[in-house]
Amino acid sequence: MPKITFIGAGSLGFFKTLMIDCLSFEALRNSDWALVDIDPKRLDYARRIGERIMRDAGSTGKLVATLDRREVLKGSDFVIMAILVGGYEPIAFDIDIPMKYGVDQCIGDSHGPGGVFRALRTIPVKVGIARDIADLCPNAWVLNYTNPMSMLCRAMDIETGINLVGLCHSVQGTTGMLADWAGVPRDEIDYWVAGINHQAWVLRIRHNGEDLYPKIREAARKPEHWNSLTASCEMLEHLGYFVTEGSGHNSEYNAWFRKTPESVAKYCPGGSWNGGSGFIKQLYGSDREGWEADQERFASDTSPIVFRRSHEYGSNIINGIQTHVPFRFNGNVANKGLITNFPQDVMVEVPCFADKNGVKPCHVGALPPQLAALNSMNINVIELAVQAALKGDRDAAFHACCYDPLTMAVLDLRQIRSMVDEMFEAEKPWLPQFA
Repeated sequence: MPKITFIGAGSLGFFKTLMIDCLSFEALRNSDWALVDIDPKRLDYARRIGERIMRDAGSTGKLVATLDRREVLKGSDFVIMAILVGGYEPIAFDIDIPMKYGVDQCIGDSHGPGGVFRALRTIPVKVGIARDIADLCPNAWVLNYTNPMSMLCRAMDIETGINLVGLCHSVQGTTGMLADWAGVPRDEIDYWVAGINHQAWVLRIRHNGEDLYPKIREAARKPEHWNSLTASCEMLEHLGYFVTEGSGHNSEYNAWFRKTPESVAKYCPGGSWNGGSGFIKQLYGSDREGWEADQERFASDTSPIVFRRSHEYGSNIINGIQTHVPFRFNGNVANKGLITNFPQDVMVEVPCFADKNGVKPCHVGALPPQLAALNSMNINVIELAVQAALKGDRDAAFHACCYDPLTMAVLDLRQIRSMVDEMFEAEKPWLPQFA
């Protein structure tokens, strides 16, 4: 049986979903689990929740929980990472300081000023974990669920070259929604999606050989869809392809939808999927006030757990590698000639297969030029932010924000410099490499 180490098990909702998913597979039911977190209270909840899940699954595997990851990494076959560096406080700075300057973000965790600064404080921690993995379990497959996905995976790949794939749920979520729009069963579609994380493109989507794009374009013009996913539908109308991730996220990654209060009101009228201003503060603030009571209820509950698999990829990948039953998914990997009009080695999100040989990405070729152009703008930001975090280079962080499409649509260079300086000052406690 494999040993699965979960770093960031205090991300309790995510941890219990993935553990239930894994234990729903017969081949993984008796896996050993090691849970790691830096918060003793959250770690204890994770231990209690994990023990309940394993008991209900009839698992004979072992479970340990520790604050010290090096204690448990040795012998790990799989390492899942889902961490949040600094908690809520710096996230408020990520959103509020740019907003003061007119840079209106919805989530701000992947690109833009918020994504850059989240990367600056997270990359040193992630690289430290990756070095421990390279030292203690170099053959393990590492599944990263932490954002900013592309920046973190790129930094870990540069520094260690561990077996790494970044995972998101936007591809399966978006393609499932498009199947609903086209009026066909979700489990009967086939699709081909590629690009970068949170900005990949549905290049092809079919049902029994039928191209579903004509039906999807027709559905996107209906008021109920246009009004709930405005930016994404606009991009489909003008760029020709549907983009993954929610409309709110995608409205942040270009210069078209959030540069004035009027454009925000028109294209991003509210909520996470449709671009509400600073929506992430609700997710990490008031929406999480009852987390402890929720976890206590789950840990203490005696009713049987239903082992119904979620749409997260992680458990299927682990099962595929463990059993040699192939599983296809979209993953974030280094570009080794996979997308030919992107730079080599940058992080791309492409179709992959998991089996006994590990994770093998698929060759895509060249993206349509209008799609590659927008991706390339964000790849430039990613590359600058990674270098800033790895080298403690403040100018590179400033330049990353300079070339962010939304920021450059709103601010001039002196204003960007002022905003970045203010963010550095506010987030100084979480940025030791810039001291």
